[in-house]
Formats: sequence, structure tokens, C-alpha cells
Amino acid sequence: MTFKTYADTLLRYPDLGFSLDLSRMNIPESLESNMQPQIQKAFSDLKALEAGEIANSDEGRMVGHYWLRDPDLAPNDEIRSQITEPIKAIKEFASMIPTGEIAPPSGGVFKNILIIGIGGSALGPQLINDALGQLDEIRPFFFDNTDPDGMDRDLKEIGRDLNKTLAIVISKSGGTPETRNGMLEAKHAYEEAGLDFAKHTIAVTGEGSKLDQFAREEGFITTFPMEDWVGGRTSVLSTVGLVPMAIQDIDFEEMLAGAKEMDKLTRSTDVKSNAAMRLALAWHHEGNGKGERDMVVLPYKDSLVLFSKYLQQLIMESLGKADDLAGNSVNQGIAVYGNKGSTDQHAYVQQLRDGLHNFFATFIEVRKGRSGPSITIEGENTSADYLQGFLRGTRRALYENGRHSVLISIEEVKPRTLGHLIALFERTVTFYASLVNINAYHQPGVEAGKAAATEFLDMLNEVRGHLTADRKSAEDVATAISCDPEEVFHALVHLASNGEATHSRGENPIDDRFFL
Repeated sequence: MTFKTYADTLLRYPDLGFSLDLSRMNIPESLESNMQPQIQKAFSDLKALEAGEIANSDEGRMVGHYWLRDPDLAPNDEIRSQITEPIKAIKEFASMIPTGEIAPPSGGVFKNILIIGIGGSALGPQLINDALGQLDEIRPFFFDNTDPDGMDRDLKEIGRDLNKTLAIVISKSGGTPETRNGMLEAKHAYEEAGLDFAKHTIAVTGEGSKLDQFAREEGFITTFPMEDWVGGRTSVLSTVGLVPMAIQDIDFEEMLAGAKEMDKLTRSTDVKSNAAMRLALAWHHEGNGKGERDMVVLPYKDSLVLFSKYLQQLIMESLGKADDLAGNSVNQGIAVYGNKGSTDQHAYVQQLRDGLHNFFATFIEVRKGRSGPSITIEGENTSADYLQGFLRGTRRALYENGRHSVLISIEEVKPRTLGHLIALFERTVTFYASLVNINAYHQPGVEAGKAAATEFLDMLNEVRGHLTADRKSAEDVATAISCDPEEVFHALVHLASNGEATHSRGENPIDDRFFL
């Protein structure tokens, strides 16, 4: 590869301090011309999406996360006010926390926030906190799973400051089991400590939802709306992310402005100047339009360590679909994993260079090493010099062995540049979904998993009801309740492991017996 190839391939947005380097993806010049029909359809699809066309056909919903950073795009005045009015309320609410106008009943000021959510309702705030949170501001904790040990660990760390902890329950419907469980576990912990949970809690939820009703009945401090046209994986710039950001004094308006800037630039129908379309085409080329290669995300910055996890949800939940828009079975998707550089040079980069060639890499470079002065480590080299060397060296070593990679560069990690990155990948996902003719904005697989979990829980309660002092096998119980013996066996083991039954092991699971 020559320097001219690099220069001709590089896309720069100088005003944003952003660049996209696809020179090591080996994309043929003919790709754009060969895919003109799909490209034009993708541009048209995104325009229709931003205009308010129903995109989530399963639920009859518009998809409006692009309106969040530019309310003027919203299709009507009602939706515009649904964006602008909560922002005013969030800013006012957040301003009253450090002054003590909104305070714990015991007095003083809130020192912590406990964010209770699942999926995008937790992962977005986690990313923002890890990338931009200030250690001397309010400390965040997360209940982002229904794992009781995980919740106990956070509660132990909060300790005696539970009375100074503001809980934020985030759920659009209020019916998501993991979030409901976390809320009830938190409520129990507050009450065990002699505290009124409601007077320490706010909610972010849909108007009229189960959580909204619960919050009003219990007397939560306040609620903030979560609109049905915002999906969880694209909700970080909605009230889901803005409420925690404001309370932590993170400049969310800068992040919104950054996303708006990237949105504007990637509305261009000139492919060469549209970073999101060029990135979508690179994904399409590398995976033959079928996701045949995984994406390994390697941000060379500790503060972006959660970005790969964030992209994992955004990309895999959006693109992992069984059928295309015509109803054909296509089993689309792009598998995403990653951590950070240069840490992973001592982990799985060995396989990336020399092992199974089933991936392409996405490097994220942050040009500025640190805010203050740096010491020299060896000769004139600083720690930042080494980080840059490892990034460049790893990328070159991969390319020399036929492994392709994208390089995205930003100046530094701050609200505006994180807004650029979030918007870039959101729009790339939208374009790519159009290129391969799938719906990025529904999630039937997730709903199927929820339904199966509900069936298991119903069966678990039936199993409970058939446990007695008599020793019973899984097949005995399964016959009594007309269920699969293996599923019943797993339910019995679970109950025994958690003190609700006794488990007597035989030669194999068929011989095991369970009793009270």
C-alpha cells in the first residue's frame, strides 16, 4: 500500500477533528458503482426514517433517535415538545441536587446514584460514565442484571451511604423482569436500612407504563418520560442517558451537538464524503454482505473500554435477523467483540494475526494522550508514544498477514467527540441494514427469549408445588406436570442450589432424587 492510496482513501472532517481510514480494507473501486441501486435505496430509507415513517412494523412504531439531537427534524410539534420539554426539566432537576433543594430525607446531599436498568437502559449510561464521568462527582452504581450476588456487591460498596443514594429506575414499559427485579431488590435494601425507597427514587419510563403507575402510587421524587419511538439500543441520547449525565454534571448538550454534527455530514448523498455510508460499504465488502467476518473493536483508550460492548448491542441486536424484508431466510448479522489496545496485544491479537481469518478489526485512535504534561519513559518517548506505536505496529502486522482493518481517529474523548462516534455507528447500522434489506429496528429473537424464560418460570412454580418430603426424580415431577424431564431437572437443581429442596445424587441425573 502506498502513501497515495492512504491519502486518496482517507476521509476527514476537519471541523470535527475526525477521520476515517479505510486504506487497509482493500475495497475495490468498482464496489460503489456495482452497488448503486442498494446505496440509493439506503439513502432513501434513511430519509424516510427521519421523516417519521413506521420502521418497527412489529410494534407500529416510528424510530426517532435522530430527532433527539435535532428536534426540528421531528415530524410534528407534539414530538418536538416531547424532546425539548424533558431537557428543560432534566436541567432544572439536576441543578437542584448539589444545592440540596432535592435532597435525601436524612439531610445533606446525594452522593451516589444507583441506576437500575437492563440492555441499553444501563449500557448507554455505563459507557457515558466510564468515558466521561468525573471521579469527584456523584458516584454511579448499576443494577444491570438480575444476579443477586451482583446487586449485593454494589450494595456492600454503597454501604452506609445508601441514605445518600439516589436510585434511577429506567424501563420503557416497566414490565422488563430484570429491571423490575432490581427495583424490588433495591426497595428491600432501602427498607431494611429503615429508609423510604420512594423518597430516594426517580423513574425514566413511558407515560402510563407499569413503572409510571408504580412511581406515582409509591410517591417517587419525580418521573421523566421515555418515548415509544426510542429503542433501547439507541436511547443513550434520550432521557435514558441524559438524566444520569445531567446529575453527574456531564455536558449532555455537547454530546447532542456532536451527534447532530455527524448526522448532518452523513446525510450527504455523495458516498465519498459520507463516513457512515463508506463504513457500511466496508462492512458489506468485508463480509460479502452476509456477515462472514466478525468485527473486532479495539479502542486505544481506557476510557472507551466499554465502547466495544456498546457496539456489540447496537450492531448485533440491530443486524442479527433471520429474515429479510421480503420474508426470505437470510440469517444476517455481524458478530462484534473487543476490549481495548494495547491490552489485547497481550491477549487475542496473537490469534488475529496468525490464527483463523474470520474477522476484520476496527481500531479507534484518540490522538491526545493526556491533558497534562507527560514524563519520558525511554529516550524521548512518552507513554502516549508507546500507545501510538502499539496501535500502528499492530495494524501493520495484521495487514502484512492479510488481515483488514478500519481506523477511526478522534482528537480526544469528550462529550462532543463521543457524540460523533455514537452517531456514526448508529447511522452506519441504518445504512447497512438497508444495503442487505433487513429491518434494523425490531428484535423478535429477544422477545422469543423473554417468552421462553416466562415459560420456564411458570414451570418452576409448578415444580415447587410438587415437591414433598417424598424423594422424587425429575421424571416423577415431569409426569405429574406434563413437562420435559430435562427442563424439570434444571428447575429442581436450581431450587436445591438455593435452599428450597434437598438434592440426592445418583449415578446419573435420571437417578437423582429431590425432596423437601
